[in-house]
Amino acid sequence: MHKTLVTTAVALTFFAASATGNIVQDAPLVSIASQDAYFNNLRAHCGKAFEGKVVMDNPKSPGFDGRLVMHVRKCTDSQLQIPFHVGDNHSRTWIITKTGSGLSLKHDHRNKDGSHDVSTMYGGHTLDAGWPTVQSFPADQYSKELFVSQGIPASNGNTWQMYIYPQTFSYRLVRDGREFRVDFDLTKPVALPPTPWGYQD
Repeated sequence: MHKTLVTTAVALTFFAASATGNIVQDAPLVSIASQDAYFNNLRAHCGKAFEGKVVMDNPKSPGFDGRLVMHVRKCTDSQLQIPFHVGDNHSRTWIITKTGSGLSLKHDHRNKDGSHDVSTMYGGHTLDAGWPTVQSFPADQYSKELFVSQGIPASNGNTWQMYIYPQTFSYRLVRDGREFRVDFDLTKPVALPPTPWGYQD
């Protein structure tokens, strides 16, 4: 009897609130524990910059000979913006976003005047739970079509991985016949780099 009264009271409260328009909520941005932990482990470094070095580049690719610095520059509850500076080249920003179906990684590439590079916003999306320390991002369909249009269909097999450990952050790209990885030392923050091209403070 008591349970029925409680259920009825809850139902009446719901309908009364609905009738008066008191229940107004945005759709929730759902997520899972392993990806939340990963996101938060990376966000813990927000506002800091770290120097890195190439530890794997097979076959060797041009364009990574300058000083390498990552900057966890802007953080919200759903997105992290991490510029990746190579010497005087400030064209690259990694963007990690909670999507409600996992995590997305995009590479925002800009020209020096701030305009979008012809090759920009490629990346991938998680397909599994991953771990609090590692997430993998196989190339998404937009990226595959972009790579084909640019005559580099081999990149359709790209998977990007990002590792976040107490002392090291790693950015890794793998596909058949190709591996590239940069390790950043999280124990020694460095001076903040310039604002990436196309952004402002």
